Amino acid sequence: MRIDVFTIFPDMVSEFAGQSLLGRASAKGLLDVRVHDLREHTTDVHRTVDDSPFGGGAGMVLRPEPIYASVEAADPPRPLFLLGPGGRRLDQAMAQELAESGGFSLLCGRYEGVDDRVRTDLCDGELSIGDFVLGGGEVAAMVVLEAVGRLVPGVMGNSASAGDESFSDGLLEYPQFTKPAEFRGMAVPEILRSGDHGRIARWRRARALRRTLSSRPDLIEARGGLSDADEALLADPDFID
Repeated sequence: MRIDVFTIFPDMVSEFAGQSLLGRASAKGLLDVRVHDLREHTTDVHRTVDDSPFGGGAGMVLRPEPIYASVEAADPPRPLFLLGPGGRRLDQAMAQELAESGGFSLLCGRYEGVDDRVRTDLCDGELSIGDFVLGGGEVAAMVVLEAVGRLVPGVMGNSASAGDESFSDGLLEYPQFTKPAEFRGMAVPEILRSGDHGRIARWRRARALRRTLSSRPDLIEARGGLSDADEALLADPDFID
């Protein structure tokens, strides 16, 4: 899967993409992350990528010329998303869609943003990681790379991992435990050491439901509420603390 990123800070993104899970996936040929320096397509000695906004105002705006030139030279996979506040918010469902898309590209804004002709003519849409302001799109690009890259088939060692995680079924993930079985007077639930995989699965489902109801009830509402089976599971005395 190929993902292209356009930025004025290429080392920041390249370093991140070369580490941990993403780095191993790239080494195996599962991910092809290409980072493009917008400054390589400037025409002046100072490699200028920005200028003051027409109409006045604080800050600087990324010029269209180096962005168009960089994108046209790379001929990246589409869609090309501008990382900005006006787009669809990234969630697990969108991450899965992008992981199955075969490839896409990201444009990192900086300063007061990009010339709007880039947004309306060159880009195919916007993508947001939340309702807050960052200094630029690079951190957002890293979030997208991490969220999407790990879902590409073969990237995670255990293909079942993604299916058990928070948001994969509209719920928060159930609690996880590892060795030692007892630590500072806190014991791992007996059921997880029982070897009864049916009971373990039901316990995990019940705990995921309880955690979501307590911390993120909006996720339950988005799923249309609790099903009859969920209600019965939560009422089962075997799974009530």
